Amino acid sequence: MGICVCVFCNLMFSLLQDQYDVIDKHTQSGLDLVERYVKFVKERTEIEQGYAKQLRNLSRKYLKRGTKEEQECRFTNHQAFQDVLNELNDYAGQRELIAENMITGICVELTKYLRDLKEERKTYLADARKAQQNLEISFKQLENTKKRFAKEWGEAEKAIQQAERTENDITATKAEVDKMKTLAHGRTHTAEESRNDYAAQLQKYNKEQNAFYYSEIPQLFNKLQDLDERRILSLAKGYIQFAHTETAVLPIITKCLDGISTAGKNVDAKQDSIRLIEQNKSGFDRPADVEYEDYSQAIKPATSENNINHPKVRTKLWPFTKKAKVCTPPAEDFSHLPPEQRRKKLQSKVDEINKELQKEQDQSDALVKMKGVYEQSPQMGDPASLEPQFQQTAQNIARLRGELRKYESWLAEASGDDSTNTAVNNNNKHRQIHNTLYDVSLSRSLPADLSQNIYSEFDDDFEEDIEPPIGQATALYTFEGASEGTVSITEGEQLSVMERDKGDGWMRVQRANGDEGYIPSSYVQF
Repeated sequence: MGICVCVFCNLMFSLLQDQYDVIDKHTQSGLDLVERYVKFVKERTEIEQGYAKQLRNLSRKYLKRGTKEEQECRFTNHQAFQDVLNELNDYAGQRELIAENMITGICVELTKYLRDLKEERKTYLADARKAQQNLEISFKQLENTKKRFAKEWGEAEKAIQQAERTENDITATKAEVDKMKTLAHGRTHTAEESRNDYAAQLQKYNKEQNAFYYSEIPQLFNKLQDLDERRILSLAKGYIQFAHTETAVLPIITKCLDGISTAGKNVDAKQDSIRLIEQNKSGFDRPADVEYEDYSQAIKPATSENNINHPKVRTKLWPFTKKAKVCTPPAEDFSHLPPEQRRKKLQSKVDEINKELQKEQDQSDALVKMKGVYEQSPQMGDPASLEPQFQQTAQNIARLRGELRKYESWLAEASGDDSTNTAVNNNNKHRQIHNTLYDVSLSRSLPADLSQNIYSEFDDDFEEDIEPPIGQATALYTFEGASEGTVSITEGEQLSVMERDKGDGWMRVQRANGDEGYIPSSYVQF
């Protein structure tokens, strides 16, 4: 019976060990699969990032670079290609977003969850191993008590048999018989105690074995089963997230692709042709008909070399002439260009100067407001600290005004606008008159012959009406008129106001010596 129990227990332990190894191997393979999937997603994100980087480099490589004129080219087929590159750049951004979302939504989450699963699995397997070790220790104790019981019971039987033989021996004395009976009784009592110990240990082992097989091990295996199922569900969610990450950006990707299609649909060949014509229209007149030259008439003898009729040379037609390569820089007034192109260039230059002038005027207005705030609240700042900025802004505005008048006169010349030319000429006349007045004031101290020359020049220009002053003003600050069109003034100087401020922060004044020009309106008291 003891041998059968021992063999059965060893068989159970062997089967249990086999199942334990199976579960250990299975759960470990599941965790390895999660690690493989995380590694797979990481490599996928590296591919996405590399793909996005290549797309960005590609779009950056073919984006328009060059001169300002080339960048401002507005041909629809050129602009469509730029739109395609911009949409491709946005598409690359969505690929980067896919990689980023996969890293954060799959790799990071699964890696963290995998770490928790490993710790949990390690705990469960350690508990199962500990329970099995406890059962094996209890079984060894049972084996020891069983062997002790068998040994004690065998010795008790021998003692009883020895006592019976002694009692049946007629030669044995009573003392010997009593001694053998006492020894047999002691052995029997010890055997009974070892039997009781064995029975108790057996009962304890059976109880522990039932708890092990019906409670502890099933609970641990159920926990491992639950762990593995949770691992499988998390992995399945990772598979779904893999697809949803790309699905989430598909609307934007579709929008980028639609933008590329729209760019292609916006190409207008006819509009590009018209724009090319407008941009390069020269304005030259078509050449006249070639006159007929009759060589059949007899040539009259010439009296001199100047009377010789040289044959007329036909000039080249301008659309087919080749431009000579000239190393000289282009003229400031764009006179090197055809009439129509020159007019467009001058108009663009005037618009550009007007924008810069508006910026400077806005800055001047801001400085005036700031100065007013400083004067009302001295703790916020010193008004005198704005003086350099006032002077710099005034110089910039005066310089821009001079350039604007210069380019407007060229534009009027190129456009053939008589009214504009007249206004420019009148303005120049007024300036010449004021300069002449200054010369007259100086001529009083000059000799008669010199003053007569000055008066004669003045009389020629004085046919126009002299513009009278509209008021007087006192200079509050010193202003250095270093730019064209401005005039320098000193603090406390009395000035004649020739033109009021028209809202741009400037007014035209005349000094006592005849100098005339523009100054900041905030620098004087009218």
